[in-house]
Amino acid sequence: MSDATVTDLDFAVAAYTEDGNWTVTPLVLRGEPDLSTLVSALRRYPGEAGVLGLVSVDEDFFVLVRVLGGRARLLISDVTAATEWPLARQVVDELDIPLADDDDEQVPAGDLAIVADLGMAAMDLGALCDDVDLYPYEMLEEIAETLGFGNQFHDAIEAVG
Repeated sequence: MSDATVTDLDFAVAAYTEDGNWTVTPLVLRGEPDLSTLVSALRRYPGEAGVLGLVSVDEDFFVLVRVLGGRARLLISDVTAATEWPLARQVVDELDIPLADDDDEQVPAGDLAIVADLGMAAMDLGALCDDVDLYPYEMLEEIAETLGFGNQFHDAIEAVG
């Protein structure tokens, strides 16, 4: 298993609404990114419908986290990433699903309805995750655009890069 570091992150951003307007801001995750640090960082933000964390790792997979109240809902775009990346392994462990074998298919795991109430149906999110021609950042970009914060998402990503 490789050791993922912050440099392996493509980006990590938080997205939330206040008074019906989306705000997207880069997340600063120091050291090796892990799930508890990510959730703690997201809890700092307000949000009428909770706060979303959108994280892309090494153009390999993404993690979508939604913190609402005391609860964190999770989605990972590719369960097989858990064999290589500590963050992916933590998400898979938290979801209480078995670790994928190296020859398993790339499939999403977690809460496909994580943003259904915000405008992207579980079936659409599942289909997006199944599109093997898209990079994780492109999938997250599609989610951001569908939910109505595409421009803010692009600005935040450019601020990180």
